Amino acid sequence: MNLNYNDEQNMLREQIQKFCESDYDFYKREEVIKSDKDFDNNVWKLFAEQGWLSMPFSEESGGLGFGPIELSILFEEFGKALVIEPYLASIVLSGTLLDKSPYNQKSELIENINSGNLHISLGYAEVDKGYDYLSPITNLDSNYVLNGTKTLVLNGANAEKLLVTCVQDEVFKIVILDQNIEGVSVNSFSTVDGQSCSEISFENVKLDESTVVASGDEAINLINETINLAVLCICAEAVGLMQSCYLKTLEYTKGREQFGQPISNFQVLQHRMVDMYIESELAKSLLIKAMLEVNNQSDEMYKHVSALKSYIGKYGKLSAKEAVQLHGGMGVSEEMMIGHYLKKMISIDALFGNADYHLKKFAS
Repeated sequence: MNLNYNDEQNMLREQIQKFCESDYDFYKREEVIKSDKDFDNNVWKLFAEQGWLSMPFSEESGGLGFGPIELSILFEEFGKALVIEPYLASIVLSGTLLDKSPYNQKSELIENINSGNLHISLGYAEVDKGYDYLSPITNLDSNYVLNGTKTLVLNGANAEKLLVTCVQDEVFKIVILDQNIEGVSVNSFSTVDGQSCSEISFENVKLDESTVVASGDEAINLINETINLAVLCICAEAVGLMQSCYLKTLEYTKGREQFGQPISNFQVLQHRMVDMYIESELAKSLLIKAMLEVNNQSDEMYKHVSALKSYIGKYGKLSAKEAVQLHGGMGVSEEMMIGHYLKKMISIDALFGNADYHLKKFAS
């Protein structure tokens, strides 16, 4: 097993790092979050120009043909910079599902996603179903009329099209529809980390057979693989967060003085920072193992991703809480990234199943 990144992957990381350090401003990000924009469309267009929106799509669809390893690199660097743009919603959850589907109208859709001109969101979660995504209440009747409600639809308010899981005559299906058609209502809200999220209701929405993206076992496999990839991506994001929490805390404690010396000299604080370092390195090791398993499509890939998500859910939040505490009052200041890292880590733990859920899934 080769654990080294190749030259192309290292160049990709350097490219993303340079962009995040020079062109992605934390304070401008905060202005966007506090506005009604949800994300900066100019930044999204820059992502398209860099080719990042095309990364996971097949070359047949006009993409770069990159896989889980490259996506993990991207999200790890995005985590460090607290990138708010809806890459997870539009590219990972919706775009890759479409790309792998048998849907015969996907080429034009993916072309528009690649160019940054189209946003699609996936409605997979329902209020009364918890983390069970394969038994939706949302129903598509024999006349292709859709009724139901989806919750936690990431970037739902900004999506021109929606992918929706449903059942038709007890068969699991995924359909695609315009967000603005009659019978669709969108109620948007922000998550704890500032992401745009929506609850979307469908009341007698008239569709037809051509809107079915996938059906039966094929649709089930698509949802399972897509969500597994999304979990891997947000875990990579969390690894980037953990690394930044440690490094920024180390830098802060070296410059903060008490009793005539830097507080980094105090042994009890050194122990806590060593724990943060160990936790981030262990998380990185689990990430590498999981992304290789997903890249190879091994029989154990779901188990390894759940192990990673369970660890991230517990120790990612712990690491971020330590960073906040070691920064003192500055740790909860809106003007510093540390408090925002904790908010992001709380959101990551809850998304697609928390630490306890994935621990049980790993053990099953």
